[in-house]
Amino acid sequence: MSASLPRDVLGMVLAGGEGKRLMPLTLERAKPAVPFGGHYRLIDFALSNLVNGGYRKIVVLTQYKSHSLNVHLARTWRMSTLLGNYVTSVPAQMRMGKRWFLGSADALLQNINIIDDEEPSYVFAFGADHIYRMDPRQMLEHHLSTGAGVTVAGIRVPIGEAPSFGVIERGATSLIENFREKPSDPKPTPDDPSVALVSMGNYVFTTSVLLDLLHADSLRDDSRHDVGGDLIPSLVAEGQAHVYDFTENEVPGVTEREKAYWRDVGTIDSYFDAHMDLVSVDPVFNLYNEDWPIYTSSYTAPPAKVVAVAEHGAGDVADSILSSGVVISGGYVRNSVLSPWVRVEPGAIIENAVLLENVRIGAGAQVRNAILDKNVVVEAGASVGVDPSRDQEMDLTMSDNGITTVGKNVTIR
Repeated sequence: MSASLPRDVLGMVLAGGEGKRLMPLTLERAKPAVPFGGHYRLIDFALSNLVNGGYRKIVVLTQYKSHSLNVHLARTWRMSTLLGNYVTSVPAQMRMGKRWFLGSADALLQNINIIDDEEPSYVFAFGADHIYRMDPRQMLEHHLSTGAGVTVAGIRVPIGEAPSFGVIERGATSLIENFREKPSDPKPTPDDPSVALVSMGNYVFTTSVLLDLLHADSLRDDSRHDVGGDLIPSLVAEGQAHVYDFTENEVPGVTEREKAYWRDVGTIDSYFDAHMDLVSVDPVFNLYNEDWPIYTSSYTAPPAKVVAVAEHGAGDVADSILSSGVVISGGYVRNSVLSPWVRVEPGAIIENAVLLENVRIGAGAQVRNAILDKNVVVEAGASVGVDPSRDQEMDLTMSDNGITTVGKNVTIR
């Protein structure tokens, strides 16, 4: 970390969302706890970026179905207490009445005691469920250079996707002139009518500004108590909100192809597409960057193994990620991500698929264009993602782009 940057910075990761659009993957777990890329959980990316940047006092604000998330944090994210570092989960404590978090701003308000205790000069408020690499030090540097009350990380997305985000309108400088949450008519950037500048859900606040704003927002009857929907527009109106252009962020080990990669995996299709970004020879997002690692829990599992069986031989495995404990016995795997302890039996075909932990694929079974949650069994000769009408008969979830998703512990016959 640059010697000129302040060190009294608190990270607050907002991990309380339900993730309804990721059902059935979020049926029994919080969205930030959803597995990703074999070994990881979605929350590992935000935490890794903060920790790699040197910010190691982090609270994770949880709410819905948080057990697996809490277990993951306890097992994985242990900082050096000798140096005063920590990552800790904080459930909804109902310090201000018997209610859940009303929104992301209310989550910050209900945990304002943590800010009071730590007395940071600046607060990072990061989302917990995006796939990206980012050096937060550079965002803080920009914040300091402008004297902003809040700095919003911004990224360009195709104009057709912009209504799903908070849209940022800026002029010649980084000052935000207008901010609209999920508008039906997003305004494109001045230099490119095909894209809009949107919020990544990452913010850095000057603490004194944040505290005043949270108290004021709590008194408003017309507020949804949301950071993007309410806090940011208030600071825009006061001329205190600036945008940090994510394309300017330089991360060690990131290639030009991967630069400014960011995925909001809020839907089954975006979750699936983010996995497909991992598996090509020259991946759009590279998990193998040793200069800016993504941290997660280590599995006490043996290395992956490919076994030759009878007429199938060793099968065929290409453009895929195989996690620890995977055994492929004469199976055929293409463009897929196999999580720990997956088993693929002779003659089985896996194409364009995401298999989560402990999935079993029987002999001769076929899985295509599908996501299988933990402990799913596809019995010998059965199929998933091959015949949409049959998938619908089995009451499996079908995405807009035709991706079939099977929930935990289901057996397909």
